[in-house]
Order: sequence, then C-alpha cells, then structure tokens
Amino acid sequence: MAKSLKITLVKSPIGAVPKQKKTVESMGFRKLHKSKIFPDNAATRGQIQQIQHLIKVEEVDE
Repeated sequence: MAKSLKITLVKSPIGAVPKQKKTVESMGFRKLHKSKIFPDNAATRGQIQQIQHLIKVEEVDE
C-alpha cells in the first residue's frame, strides 16, 4: 500500500514570505482548515519543510 500524507492548512499565509505563499498556492490550498492528500515523496516533503509552521501533517495509509 502506498503511503500518503494528509495536509491541512491551519494558519494563514498572509504575513508569510512570498516564496512560502507561492508554495501554499501551488499545493492547491485556498482556505483555512481545508485538507488535501498528497503522495509521500521527496517533492512533497520539501514543500512541507518550507511551510511547516502553516500546516498540520498526518500520515494516511491508502
């Protein structure tokens, strides 16, 4: 079974650095407290590392 990550935006990126705002937007987040499921790979982990203070991450088995 492939591992996935459930990522929830819990803090607004309004005051964040522009690069972090673009990362949040590129991941598809538009509103607070919305969740999306992403594959657990190096690219996703890199994005998580950039915006770790804005999100909550949970591991999900699919």
